[in-house]
This record gives sequence, C-alpha cells and structure tokens, in this order.
Amino acid sequence: MAQAFIAGTGHYAPEKIVKNQFFNDLYKKDIDTFLREQRNIFERRWMNSNQSTSDLVVPAAEMALKNAGLTAQDLDLILIATDTPDYLSPSTAAVVQHKMKATKAGTFDINAACAGFVTALDTGRRYIQTDKSIQNVLVVGAYAMSRWLNLEDYKIATLFADGAGAVVLKSTDKFAGIISATYKSIGEYHDYMGIYAGGSYKPFNQDVLDKKEHLLTFPKRIPPETNGLHWPSLVTQTAEKAGWNYRDINHFFITQFNIQSINETMDKLELPRDRAHLIMQNYGYTGSASIGMCLSDAVQDKKLKKGDKVMLVGSGGGLSMAAVALEW
Repeated sequence: MAQAFIAGTGHYAPEKIVKNQFFNDLYKKDIDTFLREQRNIFERRWMNSNQSTSDLVVPAAEMALKNAGLTAQDLDLILIATDTPDYLSPSTAAVVQHKMKATKAGTFDINAACAGFVTALDTGRRYIQTDKSIQNVLVVGAYAMSRWLNLEDYKIATLFADGAGAVVLKSTDKFAGIISATYKSIGEYHDYMGIYAGGSYKPFNQDVLDKKEHLLTFPKRIPPETNGLHWPSLVTQTAEKAGWNYRDINHFFITQFNIQSINETMDKLELPRDRAHLIMQNYGYTGSASIGMCLSDAVQDKKLKKGDKVMLVGSGGGLSMAAVALEW
C-alpha cells in the first residue's frame, strides 16, 4: 500500500502586526502581562480589509509547493481546513483551486474547528493510500478569526489571529510517512464556544447583528483541565497505534492556544517541554492554521531531520480533537 509523506511545508501570516500594547491602549488596562505570562502571546497578525481566508491560503500553499518541488498543476486534491471560510457555500477550497489555477485538483473543505488541520492531514493520507490516481494532495489549515471578533470582549479578542499553514502530501513506498491517527469528540461541548449565527440554527437578521450574535463567543466555560486530561491520552494512543514508545517522539506540534496546557501535557508525559515547538509568541492563536504554521516554522528553523518521530495534536470547538503520528 502506498504511504503519504510531507514533501513540503509553508505558512503565511498577514503583514499587519498587532502587539499587546494595542489592547492595553484599547481597554485602558494591563492586558500584556497576562498574555505574555499565561498565554505566551506577544503579538499577532490580522488581515486587512481586502483579504479573505483564501488570500491567506494561497501564499502558504505556494510556499509548500515550492518546497515540494511541485506546481499547482501537479495537485490531485486540495483540502482546506477552516471554520472561517470565504463563504458559507461554496467551499473555500474551490476558491483556492481557481486562484492557484490548479485545474486538475478536486476540492473540499473540512470543518473540525481547530482540530481541522490534523483531521485534513489524515484525510489526505487516506486518499493517497486508497486511490492510485491521487499522488499529490495540498492540505491547508486557514484561520481568519479577526473578522469574527467582538472587540468589546477583551478575554476573547486579545487571543485570536489570522494565518495559514500548508503541507503537500506525496505518495511513497519507500518509508512510513504518516502512520496513525486518533480522533476524539465530546459533543456535549458543542455550544460552549463558537460562531453560532449564520447557519440554519440562527440565520442572519437585524436582531442577530444588533446583538452581535454573529461573532465569536464562549457562552459556557469548558473545564480548564480538559486539554491536560485528553492530550496526553491522544499522544499515547496514537503512538501505540504507530508501534512507538511515546517517549521516543522527537517533536510535538500542539494547538497553540494555551501554553499552560502544552506544558501540562509535556509534564504528564514526563518529556522535556522543549520538544513542543511554539509559535504563539509571534502569531497569537491561529486556530485551524496553528499546527500547520508551527510545523512549517520548525522546518524553516531546520529543527526536523529525516527519520524523526513527529506527533501532531489538534483540539478545538465541538469539542473535536485529533492526533497524527508521522515519520519525517
């Protein structure tokens, strides 16, 4: 059976830099100390008024294609993981296909919130494994959450940012590539955080807009121990499926939402914290894009070498979680 491996990575963040001081000035209070000490966020990027999610995807995808030695015409499938799409319908992947002139590629979006990139990565590898006509798959996690922020809510607005992280998957029979995946959902948390207007549940109307119900909100508080409880379990399960001892994993790429949860996970696994690569200090929380961006950043820093064991762990609203083990 053919296997899928990551042949190229890429990432993009908009040019507009928003430093923590912006929020200090906006809210007339010290926001910076909490963001630095509790979230490891120093600054983030927000897109400009002329950009949409697909505009974030294209440069990240072009970087990944260049690093893979391919062009858009070589793509057989484009998967975009996002919960901030260009449109409710049609898919953002279709827009990207058009903008990149990837005329051979099929397209669809995946919405698993901030677990979307890891979910799409595993989806792409399964297409390569089961369909000989699919050799090259573009997988992109994209996030444009600045469009849905309520600036009156400083606890939410200060965390979120925009960006895209991309990989190109290629078929191989020479080494393991992507080996295993594990999924977990806790659907009872579906109404704890999200964007709840604009779909069939609550269509747009003036009342929705007046009440700002079309913006990102956290109506209920997910228990703070949730990530620290489930992430280590996802790691050990996925490593076992891969035939690994989880202690031998060289690199971890985990949803970049909360530095405390990442540290707690590494501590529970009794592994050095520096095995988890971090980018939130520069980019804020980029949701479904964060793991792809984090991976690309580490590749750019030449942190990964052939044969390294890599674990990706994504977690987001729904509650949706996914983990993937791969050989670099």
